[in-house]
Amino acid sequence: MADKNLPTVQSIPPETLDFAHRMFDAARDNNAELLLQAVDAGLPPNLTNDKGNTLLMLAAYNGHANLVKELIKKGADANRVNDQGQSPLAGAVFKGYDDVVRILYESGADPRSGTPTAIQTARLFKKDILLNVMGATKEDLEEPVPAIPGPPH
Repeated sequence: MADKNLPTVQSIPPETLDFAHRMFDAARDNNAELLLQAVDAGLPPNLTNDKGNTLLMLAAYNGHANLVKELIKKGADANRVNDQGQSPLAGAVFKGYDDVVRILYESGADPRSGTPTAIQTARLFKKDILLNVMGATKEDLEEPVPAIPGPPH
């Protein structure tokens, strides 16, 4: 049952929706100055879009290593999966952004969360170096690898 106190898309002012879209674009486009100022001013660092992608997911998926690092410092959850079950770490592995993978992993991102996991994604794309970076075990290397869902938007 939906909470009657939560706003619906129809009840949110158009200016607020436009602002949110600009923030998601800032994460995709590496407009770190704009995005980080907004987070400092109170924008939730785990804000999600209509597909469950956080600002961190979009920054990671687009290879913006410094923005990823700063969002994590400001409280972004490195393990938050989107509506398809994808993690920022698996997205960075999929896109081949090794520097982002290292930052996420060193910040506590779980390489075994999400579907597929970051380890499964690295196996699928034969990213052996990243398997080592993420501490893949013998068990990780023996489990089945699911199909990769579509990209986050």
